[in-house]
Amino acid sequence: MITCNISVPGIRAGTLTFVVAATLLSGCGVSDRDQLNNWMAEQRSQVKPRVERIPEPSKFTPQAYGQESSVEPFSLQKLTLALKRDSSQATSNVALITPELARRKEPLEASPLDAVAMVGSLVKVGQPVALVRVDNLLYQVRVGNYLGQNYGRITKVSETGLSLREIVQDAAGEWIERTATLQLQEVSK
Repeated sequence: MITCNISVPGIRAGTLTFVVAATLLSGCGVSDRDQLNNWMAEQRSQVKPRVERIPEPSKFTPQAYGQESSVEPFSLQKLTLALKRDSSQATSNVALITPELARRKEPLEASPLDAVAMVGSLVKVGQPVALVRVDNLLYQVRVGNYLGQNYGRITKVSETGLSLREIVQDAAGEWIERTATLQLQEVSK
């Protein structure tokens, strides 16, 4: 720290110290500002802007409308055709589920298919029969029996598994058929 005893009439010592400090600091700031300005000028001289030309717009050629003879998209005729198509699909979907709703349910339809395990198979009176386990109880099922909660009807029984035709609703709420299989579960000892 520098101490000096300068007395200027009408100026107090603290004010004089402040003025001297501000003068010293402003001298330091000027050289930093000059460096910054020099660097900016150098960068501007090195970097050249590159502007790509915008391509010329293509010429618009109008096309003639050639669909005067087809059905107008907003006509009553088009709406009628769409409604007929939808109603025929709904009729076929209802025809798929109606017989299933009218019949008496079998006991194995109360359990979901993932809770059922095929544990064996045998041949009884010349027909293949599958042994399935539900809640630690064994049941004999054959082609035509129902299994699972999705109206699953057994279509094939083999030594290694059985196939079912299920009726389920798709994402749109329509009733569709799908196949499911139940494979033989091997018991580990």
